[in-house]
Amino acid sequence: MIWCSKLLVVGLVNRRLPTHLVIDLSMLDYLESALGRVIRGLANGDLPADFQLEFEQPNNPEHGDLSTNAALKLARLLKKSPRVIAEDVVARLRQLPLDEDRIESVEIAGAGFINFRFSDRYLHLALAEILTQGEAFGRTSGGAGKRVLVEYVSANPTGPLTVGHGRNAVLGDTIANLFASCGYDVTREYYFNDAGRQMRILGESVKARYEALARPGGPTRLIEAGEGHVVVPESFPEDGYLGDYIVDIARGLYDQHGDGLLSTEGAEPFQKAAQEAIFKEIDATLARLGIRMDEHFNEHSLYTSGKVWETVDALREKGYVYDKDGAIWFETTRLGKDKDTVLVKSTGEPTYRLPDIAYHVAKLERGFDLAIDVFGADHIATYPDVLDGVRLLGYDPSRIDVVIYQFVTLVRNGQPVKMSTRKATYETLDDLMDEVGEDVTRFFFLMRSSNTHLEFDLDLAKEASEKNPVFYLQYAHARICSILRKAAEVGFGFDATTDLTLLRDQSEIALTKSLLRLPDVLTNATATREPHRVATYLREVAVAFSQFYQHCRIIGEERTLATARMALAMATRTVLRNGLAVLGVGAPEQM
Repeated sequence: MIWCSKLLVVGLVNRRLPTHLVIDLSMLDYLESALGRVIRGLANGDLPADFQLEFEQPNNPEHGDLSTNAALKLARLLKKSPRVIAEDVVARLRQLPLDEDRIESVEIAGAGFINFRFSDRYLHLALAEILTQGEAFGRTSGGAGKRVLVEYVSANPTGPLTVGHGRNAVLGDTIANLFASCGYDVTREYYFNDAGRQMRILGESVKARYEALARPGGPTRLIEAGEGHVVVPESFPEDGYLGDYIVDIARGLYDQHGDGLLSTEGAEPFQKAAQEAIFKEIDATLARLGIRMDEHFNEHSLYTSGKVWETVDALREKGYVYDKDGAIWFETTRLGKDKDTVLVKSTGEPTYRLPDIAYHVAKLERGFDLAIDVFGADHIATYPDVLDGVRLLGYDPSRIDVVIYQFVTLVRNGQPVKMSTRKATYETLDDLMDEVGEDVTRFFFLMRSSNTHLEFDLDLAKEASEKNPVFYLQYAHARICSILRKAAEVGFGFDATTDLTLLRDQSEIALTKSLLRLPDVLTNATATREPHRVATYLREVAVAFSQFYQHCRIIGEERTLATARMALAMATRTVLRNGLAVLGVGAPEQM
């Protein structure tokens, strides 16, 4: 992956607030600079070229706000115990001295960890900046000037989008949102094929259903479908598509043309009609999820432009393609695989690896600094062939990043819901949204790491309680809106004169620290391509707000303190709203 920060930021505190405030709020930059000066002094400037400072957020808040293991990493170089090195580092930091407006204290813990505690002044200034930035808070500019292509969904137009497509769509769209939040120029692309075997079968399926409507009473046969059987016309293709949508498309053609298409040779007009109808439905489904593509790339264009066969010729010139048994082979055994890979079958039909190599070359030739693919787990063993092909053709494969997600199981009443596209016993993505809503659908697809299998609990998704994670977040946002409305009714209002230094309660400080993490949560979720980090963080914010509100009244408190607390509630609302927006989830003001 490229453009990941060299500084490991596990703590995710704010680094990128503007510098026009009274003090520079880029805490990590400040600490990295101060600590770097001290460490270079200790090592007499003789640090390894790959030495990096690392910070993390201590699990125990009593240990401060940021911790570094720098002393442990220096032990071998300086030939001293980490504890002794840590004591020397802290002594030198105090001599600088550290800015009291930023750092309240520096302490040593355990074997030599150095812990930093932020000053209240830093927290209060940063809180004011959240309120000043509003909807812009959390956005950074680290990716400015860089172009990213995110390819996702990419389902061939052979049927409605399924639940499995849904996780791909939501994951890809949110990754695109994350890159946009970091200042990248993002293009969202849908890649599809309208000329392969699946599309031919689709056309033949529609044609058979149309002929049955135009010639009722014709011969039929039974074929297996799920746990039962379906009656189909005798001409229905083997492995044809059985969904009701095929009948609907055929009926539309019959209503429009009557029996005028019976003399049609081949299935091309039926295939075209099916493609148009299905793509229209796919676009409508994606729109329900708030997904709109910038580009649609047709695999067939790689053939008409000659790019596919140019790719074969180029790989052959490199000495990695040969002919055998009427097929064209990619010599992947020379690249570490156990056996070679077919690029073109003996029938003359390319395997998907060949157009995929040509497609990824085309991506890089279009000038994107990074091309991200969102693939299901069934691609784990095959996408490396594509990257090898790109590399052999002289392109940098590090500019291509593949995000693999595990598949989804719908669970109802504790039992999995069976899904099969061909057999028409599946639930579509629209079915799912009809049942649980668009926001819940998006959030549930995002609340677990893409590396883990997702059990989508339909019963939990419909539950309007704190057990439902998206309900919990949306309710927290709506609750804050209600509090602010009531505060406004009694005359409380936040402005530049509000004294935020009154926020000294432990729960107020904890909530403020949690809010300040949003920019780096988004930055790190972008770098790791892990949107679930944002979902997890937002729940932490909601929990911190609940704890604050249990301990600290707003309405009924002395006016200046109540106004300061109202400002903290406003900042919490901002963070929840901005974070949910990146996830593509609504932030209702009433529930």
